Amino acid sequence: MLASVCVAGPSLADAPKAFRDLNHNGRLDPYEDTKQPIDARLDDLIARMTIEEKVGTLLHMSGSAAGALGTGRAYDMAKMIPAITKTHITSFITRLAVPPAEMAAQNNAVQRVAEGARLGIPITISTDPRNHFQAVLGASTAGGGFSVWPETLGFAALRDPARVRRFGDIARSEYRAVGIHMALSPQADLASEPRWPRVTATFGSDPALVSKMVGAYVEGFQGGANGVTRGGVATVVKHWVGYGAEPEGFDGHNAYGSVAKLDNASFARHVAAFDGAFAAKAAGIMPTYPVITGVTLNGKPLEAVGAGFNAELIDGLLRKEKHFGGLVVSDWAITNDCPEQCRAPTEQKPQGVAIGMPWGVESLTVEQRFAKGINAGIDQFGGVAEPEPLLAAVKDGSVSVARIDAAVARVLRLKFELGLFDNPYVDANAAARIVGDPSHIREAEAAQRDAQVLLENRDAMLPIRARGKRVWLYRVDPAAARAKGFVIVDDPRQADLAILRVDAPSEKLHPYAFFGSRQNEGRLDFHDGDKDYEAIKRATAAVPTAVAINLDRPAVLTNVRGTVRALVATFGASDAAVLDVMTGAAAAKGRLPFELPSSMAAVATQNPAVPDDSAAPLYPFGYRHP
Repeated sequence: MLASVCVAGPSLADAPKAFRDLNHNGRLDPYEDTKQPIDARLDDLIARMTIEEKVGTLLHMSGSAAGALGTGRAYDMAKMIPAITKTHITSFITRLAVPPAEMAAQNNAVQRVAEGARLGIPITISTDPRNHFQAVLGASTAGGGFSVWPETLGFAALRDPARVRRFGDIARSEYRAVGIHMALSPQADLASEPRWPRVTATFGSDPALVSKMVGAYVEGFQGGANGVTRGGVATVVKHWVGYGAEPEGFDGHNAYGSVAKLDNASFARHVAAFDGAFAAKAAGIMPTYPVITGVTLNGKPLEAVGAGFNAELIDGLLRKEKHFGGLVVSDWAITNDCPEQCRAPTEQKPQGVAIGMPWGVESLTVEQRFAKGINAGIDQFGGVAEPEPLLAAVKDGSVSVARIDAAVARVLRLKFELGLFDNPYVDANAAARIVGDPSHIREAEAAQRDAQVLLENRDAMLPIRARGKRVWLYRVDPAAARAKGFVIVDDPRQADLAILRVDAPSEKLHPYAFFGSRQNEGRLDFHDGDKDYEAIKRATAAVPTAVAINLDRPAVLTNVRGTVRALVATFGASDAAVLDVMTGAAAAKGRLPFELPSSMAAVATQNPAVPDDSAAPLYPFGYRHP
């Protein structure tokens, strides 16, 4: 609430302009004074905070809503209000996916609650990526009218930092329009293990390319090359470090993926992928889940604990050697227990929301995990809303007040830098105009077309002259094909050609695990009986066939390449974008952001920590059809 009273010194009668009386005392205090430098405002505010308010500041909860992990159409204010006013939490991730005006209104409502709290500290609202095709609960979000771009792999295929920076500019404007201030992205993880489910959100397998693209992403989102700006979105680059080196590709969200295996040489490549984030002064870093094994720092093996508890990785390598001074946010739920239902879910007892990732510290109490994490260098704990364990660690002396204050300062500094203390509210009407702006949608759709990679074009099948051609479609919108002039038939034997869209092969190896049931794991090659492969066989037995395959992971295409006439790789593209490339209305300009192995035997014998090292790859890194 704006106070329009005036002050000159301590007097209220002579104030030259309005100010936000955040602590409701009728005076312009230093932390409320926009003319004061941030350091002075920060010092004043921290001096006013109770230990309970400080500890609440170090929790980054999942926003309460009706659905799992905070999904739904509206915040549950019956839970949000006490979390803000009694637990003193001032950061949360939003997973709402509603029209822009509704999102803006929901976020404004939360800010009003915060403004009414004792010190009026504004809320920092974060999000997982929202501007791509993939949506996996706990990793990415879809919907809400945001412009839809290729996955970051598609940007890696284009190798154009300016394009990434422009994407960041547009996404930043959309985020801020609805009241989102922090991006829990990008992934600077190196895609070194082809079976890993999170390859799709990386910038590929080359450390130099990843570094360059991550730097451009950070610059676009934060609003400049020198750190976050007042109108920017703070980026939290993840996952520090070695996450891509998961044996068999099993992900660290799961107990069966709790260890990553590297050696010093491979580890150095994974670290180098983050250099662009540091150069662009990323606001935050998020440590990875798994225990990093096989690595020595300063001549000593890393402690066998998850990265969020590892002082050598955070306080040592990140803070001291890489000179990172920003915010370190833990990945979600690392202090939670992982009970049997989490460790070994079954059909009778699926994991559900019994979610915890305390890898390497399972034997510690929750209080001890908080203490170990913050003393290792964590500033803020993700996915938790209970302050009692950290409060207890402070009160029994296992965490110092000085360490708490240093972490609180990093959280609050970002709020000042983003301008939230001065005005955290957004215009819902403006949000409806900015999010999904037609010019932004056109740029996003152009990127979908450009990022495709032409792998095969036998007998010069592409470009296809669509007008009047009879086509059999598989997983392609008939309306999009008709708009091109195709005549749709129901049987490939009646067609002149076939156009198919398929996904990279995968399995659901852990259907009862919360994240395993949502992730693409396992094999990368097509087998008889796979629905997509059976469609390919049906088409190629009858007519010349063009296939677009979405490469969320590096597929093995050995038994597909020789049967289709045209083969195009996509990394998130609409049917219209694919058909434009196939008919010559647009050109595929991408190059592969990773190699495509020739067999699962080659995948099984490659080193998960080393990128592009399979024997005799079918298509090498950087390939495109000449």
